[in-house]
Amino acid sequence: MTGTKKPSLREIFTLFFKIGMFTIGGGYVMVPVMQKEISEKRKWMSREEFTDMLGVTQAAPGPIAINTATYVGYTLRRKSGAAAAVLGCTLPSLLVITVIAAIFPSFMKYSAFQSAFRAARPAVVALIAAAVIRLSKTCVAKPLHLAIAAVAFVANCFLKLSPFPIIVAFALLALVLPEEAL
Repeated sequence: MTGTKKPSLREIFTLFFKIGMFTIGGGYVMVPVMQKEISEKRKWMSREEFTDMLGVTQAAPGPIAINTATYVGYTLRRKSGAAAAVLGCTLPSLLVITVIAAIFPSFMKYSAFQSAFRAARPAVVALIAAAVIRLSKTCVAKPLHLAIAAVAFVANCFLKLSPFPIIVAFALLALVLPEEAL
């Protein structure tokens, strides 16, 4: 952990509650917000630590936002930190989706409401792209890194491989490559 001050459980819960409440679009939209808040603004962990953690959380089964919250919380304050982060991250969704489930069907008949959802989709894509660009600045520092990123992209997008075998394959490759190559 990079930060000099260990955050309180309340600080962890509050941050993840805020992220859970004000990010719309799912886990991949939450991740760049988490990265900015955790490694840039609060400096609870470095960008490199966050990126390494992201590889682990993406490979694990389950939603990436919950996995990320669990990992960050655990890293900061062990089990109680993980619980605070996960509760903070999920509670807003639980509250909001309960209300939406009750009223949503009656609103979807209006074209303006449908248009609003269509207009938000490109913004979600842009937020994900921005996160990729920010994270790539520290992760893709050598030509080999670019090659790994390209192969992983093709394997996932075109060959339809899930993230887990891709990450495991490159982790195993790293074991046989000289350290200076990485």
